[in-house]
Amino acid sequence: EVQMVESGGGLVQPGGSLRLSCAASGFTFSSYYMAWVRQAPGKGLERVADINPDGDSTRYASSVKGRFAISRDNAKNTVYLQMNNLKSEDTGVYYCTRGLTWYSYTDPEGQGTHVTVSS
Repeated sequence: EVQMVESGGGLVQPGGSLRLSCAASGFTFSSYYMAWVRQAPGKGLERVADINPDGDSTRYASSVKGRFAISRDNAKNTVYLQMNNLKSEDTGVYYCTRGLTWYSYTDPEGQGTHVTVSS
């Protein structure tokens, strides 16, 4: 059974930082591309960052480039999202997803972690 457990969200002031984690199980983690997607209130899913299986290639949405960093630890079956200089528009529920190629990501399979950026 595939499980994705996201954690690390919370309430943070604008300009602050958070580090999200996603612990995965039930599939061969090191074979999958991994992505973080988010859903802002009243909006659809937006991919914010993704990473290849080896962890040596990453991509970012223009809205987060230079502020967010995705990484992974294949030994721990975990993918991370370091978020710096957070803005109110980063508010939403963050999910990790998986795929066998770039862009071929599944719908979110975990419960997500809530991020609220507010003063």
